[in-house]
Amino acid sequence: MTKKTILIVDDEKSILDSVGDILIDEGYKVKSADGGKRCLELLESGEVVDLVLLDIWMPDLDGIEVLKKIKKSWPFLPVIIMSGHGTIETAVKATKLGAHDFIEKPLSIEPLLISIENALKFKDLQEENRLLKEKNAKPVRITGKSEKIKQLKEQIRIVAPTDAWILIQGENGTGKEIVAQTIHKLSKRSHKPMVEVNCAAIPDELIESELFGHEKGAFTGAVSMKRGKFDLANGGTLFLDEIGDMALKTQAKILRIIQEQKFERVGGSKTISVDVRIIAATNKNLEEEIKKGNFREDLYFRLNVIPIEVPPLRERKEDIPLLVDEFLQEFSKGSIKMEKDAVKALLNYDWPGNIRELRNLIERLVILSRDNVITKKDLPKQFLSESDKAEIDIVDDTGAACFSCPDFKTARSIFEKTYLERKLAEFGGNIKRTAESIGIERRHLYRKIKSLGIQN
Repeated sequence: MTKKTILIVDDEKSILDSVGDILIDEGYKVKSADGGKRCLELLESGEVVDLVLLDIWMPDLDGIEVLKKIKKSWPFLPVIIMSGHGTIETAVKATKLGAHDFIEKPLSIEPLLISIENALKFKDLQEENRLLKEKNAKPVRITGKSEKIKQLKEQIRIVAPTDAWILIQGENGTGKEIVAQTIHKLSKRSHKPMVEVNCAAIPDELIESELFGHEKGAFTGAVSMKRGKFDLANGGTLFLDEIGDMALKTQAKILRIIQEQKFERVGGSKTISVDVRIIAATNKNLEEEIKKGNFREDLYFRLNVIPIEVPPLRERKEDIPLLVDEFLQEFSKGSIKMEKDAVKALLNYDWPGNIRELRNLIERLVILSRDNVITKKDLPKQFLSESDKAEIDIVDDTGAACFSCPDFKTARSIFEKTYLERKLAEFGGNIKRTAESIGIERRHLYRKIKSLGIQN
């Protein structure tokens, strides 16, 4: 677990050393500044700091002024004021300016540590709430008009208002998380948070702490109490993504907790009751995983109250043009479009990475685009037919041949021959139609064909 970093700001070296040693013994990282100016320099340099212990009386810059600057530039950084000359008026002023606490010198260790722990806990809650609000503010929608997507939307419309638990299954990149978010948005719990847990990304030894939280001192590095995901999701929705990758040991604990809706934090004895709706998702066939002994059958049946299958992109290709428009809007704000022939080429691909692969492709094309229109030539070759590849190779080879010519006359003749051969082929060798298409007289085209040695 990452240690929290505390910046001690005081012009007395004895305070910096003594308080610093105590905090290091308590498991914190410590940085120090011998004045207000040095404090601001450290923060402005990008130093990672989780809390500031700030003295009031310093010769170079008054602590109140430093507090004002911190709250202006780093509003979520907690500050605890220390002062050997404290007055009620100063304490009130510091609190109004945003100080978390005001502690008088000489410092008492226990109250100081309690104040630090409470300030860090409050900071974590602020950060969690801010992230949840940002997430909930983002628009969530399932894009598509294909029959399979219509059926998926109808299923979501029916089950979302209930409290039934849901198991979402589908390949990687199909949008299982979007489905879960949509269900939460349309549920009676939408005013409460949806907390997400990627079961595949958390090490087995830490997943209990992540899900249930831990008490201070529960293990090395647990310098303060931490609320778990179940606790944070109380009243809302807990989304267990990639549930099929959860260890069997944790599956047993999850089963008990979701049945009872009660748990204890790691290292604690207090029973905490919650009201949480569970939505789980997996890219694995859990019935096969049960046969292999990798997934608990009782947990599967508990989660699989309502199964929802998210179709792969290859089974809903008619939605690709809509998805392309959506991603172009996202990455270019509508300033870049895609040629119809390029979109058509995307329909011939099987998309093993599903929507995530399409989204990544559009982002890459937008970044690399030199114009405001993406053409078929801009697509990677795996998206092109053999005839498209051959056509692009001809153009590329012609260009290379032209640029390698020692003189303009030879380069022009190579280009003219290739251009006219392709145009004649396009119109089935019809001289009249070819001449009309490229805007020259038929007699002139005849002469060109003869002079360039074109076989027609």
